[in-house]
Amino acid sequence: MSSSSRTFSALFDSFDREAFRLETLDDYSKSGNVDAFQSFLAGEPQPADYNADWVAELHSHISQGKRVYRVHILSRPLTPYLRFELRWGYQKNMSGGEEFYVLDTTDQPNPLEGVPDFWLFDSTDTAVLRYDEDGAFLGAEVLEAGRAGEFAEYRETALAHSEPFTDWWATYGE
Repeated sequence: MSSSSRTFSALFDSFDREAFRLETLDDYSKSGNVDAFQSFLAGEPQPADYNADWVAELHSHISQGKRVYRVHILSRPLTPYLRFELRWGYQKNMSGGEEFYVLDTTDQPNPLEGVPDFWLFDSTDTAVLRYDEDGAFLGAEVLEAGRAGEFAEYRETALAHSEPFTDWWATYGE
């Protein structure tokens, strides 16, 4: 099946080795978990079942020897949404085996300026994520397989300039 005829959701079901995500936005609050974000802002405790479906999917992938990891490009001070994502989302998703890295551009230039959010599966399939100016998710475009090399290079650049989330959080976490 060609990459262009595959759907974004099918890529999550069919990858064999690894799924990598690059996050570039400071606010995804219009893209999901809206109620949880509002609860976080109100100072409520994190529900025990927060992100349970994603954590279960992560457990399934990790138990099959697959890797799921991401780099988030950000700068300090953190937006309210980033505080929520890092404290609730990343902490919870790590329990499912997802790995997180931070490329902090507070004191360095962004080596990936202008690169969009994307998922890269097995270095062969790429889905570029589209958002509107308010951070609402508009959809994913699965690119032709020939574009994967370009996004694999973006992944390598992101990893080379980032640090493990747990190390970054130990220094800058709130």
